[in-house]
Amino acid sequence: MIRGRDDLQMDPVFRDALPPGDPFDAVMQLQGDVVRAVDGRRTFRFQLGDRWYFAKTHSGMPWPRILRKLLQLRLPVLGADREWQAIHRLRELHIPTTPPVAFGCRGSLNPARRQSFVVTEDLGETVTLEQECLRWPDHPPRNRFRLRLIREVARISRTLHEAGLHHRDFYLCHFRLDLNAGDPRRDDSVPLRLHLMDLHRVQQQTRLSRRARVKDIGGLYFSAMDIGLHERDLFRFMRLYRGTSLRKTLQDDADLWRAVTERARWQYRKEHG
Repeated sequence: MIRGRDDLQMDPVFRDALPPGDPFDAVMQLQGDVVRAVDGRRTFRFQLGDRWYFAKTHSGMPWPRILRKLLQLRLPVLGADREWQAIHRLRELHIPTTPPVAFGCRGSLNPARRQSFVVTEDLGETVTLEQECLRWPDHPPRNRFRLRLIREVARISRTLHEAGLHHRDFYLCHFRLDLNAGDPRRDDSVPLRLHLMDLHRVQQQTRLSRRARVKDIGGLYFSAMDIGLHERDLFRFMRLYRGTSLRKTLQDDADLWRAVTERARWQYRKEHG
């Protein structure tokens, strides 16, 4: 058996709170409230000491599943390393995300047997933008909050893509609005902070391709099609995302925005008929 590169990184406070013995085994044996379990990957929330965390453990993906994804032209997620790297890259870019606590990988190069995990701090009181924005048709937000939210989503999108990062699951449900310091929906003095989540599929490119931009922004638009956005909201996002005037982006990026719209409409038809 050929072994891969083993790695273990842990916050000292977290490591001291683990049961005695091998810390890698201790993390892999943790139990909690399971959020998702698929393809040898388990995501769950748990308490250790007086703190709450989220863990994502990878115990290997079966080869038939790997081959099926490849035949579908989809890259399978084979470990926690990509998410760990993406978390640190986003922090460098000043894009809020889950605070990293621990990472480990060990075993053979065989992806069906290699083990890995990533542990992050629980964010406390938050709500996803999908939960928040789907209320808007019946409970419209304050205009000031709506503008602040569009501005921040556009900033995150632009920063992510200018750095060559392709999220690949770029939907409203993967942004979380932070409510720990107060409620920015009702109080303009509360800082508006959005955490970008679910980074296990993130890809780094030297320069982000047009196709990757279309997939991400098209997915974001698709997830926002039922929240009651006005045309001026879309124009504002387009202008802020491209960092230029509306007239210039409508002229220079017409093909991009056309492809984004087609992608969103195609996905909407696929999901909702």
